[in-house]
Amino acid sequence: MNNTIRGCQSCRETGLLPIFSLGHTPLANALLTAEQLHQPEPTYPLDLAFCPHCSLVQITEIVPPAEMFGEYLYFSSFSDTMLRHAQASAGQLLHERSLNQNSLVVEIASNDGYLLRNFVAAGVPVLGIEPARNVAQVAEENGIRTRCEFFSDGLAQSLADEGMQADVILANNVMAHVPDINSVMAGIKTLLKPGGVFVMETPYVKDMIDHLEFDTIYHEHVFYYSLTALENLFRRHGLAATAVERLPIHGGSLRVTAMHIEQAEEEPEDKRAAVRALLTEEAAWGVGRDDCYHRFADGVTALNTTLRAMLQDLKAQGKHLAAYGASAKGSTLLNHFGIGPEMLDFVVDRSTFKQGRYTPGTHLEIHAPEKLLEEQPDYVLLLTWNFADEILAQQAEYRRRGGRFIIPLPEPRIV
Repeated sequence: MNNTIRGCQSCRETGLLPIFSLGHTPLANALLTAEQLHQPEPTYPLDLAFCPHCSLVQITEIVPPAEMFGEYLYFSSFSDTMLRHAQASAGQLLHERSLNQNSLVVEIASNDGYLLRNFVAAGVPVLGIEPARNVAQVAEENGIRTRCEFFSDGLAQSLADEGMQADVILANNVMAHVPDINSVMAGIKTLLKPGGVFVMETPYVKDMIDHLEFDTIYHEHVFYYSLTALENLFRRHGLAATAVERLPIHGGSLRVTAMHIEQAEEEPEDKRAAVRALLTEEAAWGVGRDDCYHRFADGVTALNTTLRAMLQDLKAQGKHLAAYGASAKGSTLLNHFGIGPEMLDFVVDRSTFKQGRYTPGTHLEIHAPEKLLEEQPDYVLLLTWNFADEILAQQAEYRRRGGRFIIPLPEPRIV
């Protein structure tokens, strides 16, 4: 059963301020089989709110994680961009932390091992924590030691009792997904070796707001972090941020490094300069106020009008339209903007696990990318716009034949 939240999931204070409602939507990654098309499809409220006490942006309807992650159809290894990014991130950590065969790297939500395999190749012991059974099995088959569980303080204590202490704990694109974030942070505190580092990546709420990336909002993403909100969370659990980088991936992300607060305060002042600078920038931007979030809602409404008018005009001209990317982002955009089979003929996706299924809510059939060359639609709505460079390069032949892509955000443009 889903759970409506009355207070902040992080600091526990009451008084959440509503920002934006996307109505009732299906689960973004709940792709359907042909048999399920004729069955009732559950939907849940998708409402965004802001905590004025700790500055955390969050949704107010929590769907049990087991409903979303027991079996999961997102495999990171299908993205060349993600593989290159993982290799670079691992290489940086291997060098900076001087990791070796006596070290331990633990990753929370390790997916199919796309990141940890870089450490394994360097001879560094790893442990992946991955709750999706089908994904964890793929990781194990690829030689990545994996525990098929949700990470929590209880699991961390069990691992510590087994003698495990992590030199590095990684959490890429998962901290937004975990409703009981305080249990996860307590577990990180428990499992992290003195002097070790916790390194996380997460979509950045400031980029989401500034660039109208509303399709980042779906039920799996419970939280939308600023560095301010993260630092408040860290310090409640005896940790503190020591470094921060802004990354272009996923439309704008943060990579934040944290340590036990005692070690963090011993770090040279110049090493923590980026943390202080971004906290100052966020304060000036209005991270602790709700007015910029309300402007975001107005911007999304205007975008809806503009994009739908563009698609309707193309259809009126007799053009054929398809979409690329059976992604969670795509599900949010299609369902909130009411774009379905009346505008789009089909969707393509590179993941073989998604092909043959149907998009949630809109029920568009998912095909392999080769379908674009077979059907040669005039325009393709790029739902996975965050991987635009990779996809446009892969689809060079479709484009050479005259096919064009529509990139929907932050304002629709044709390439």
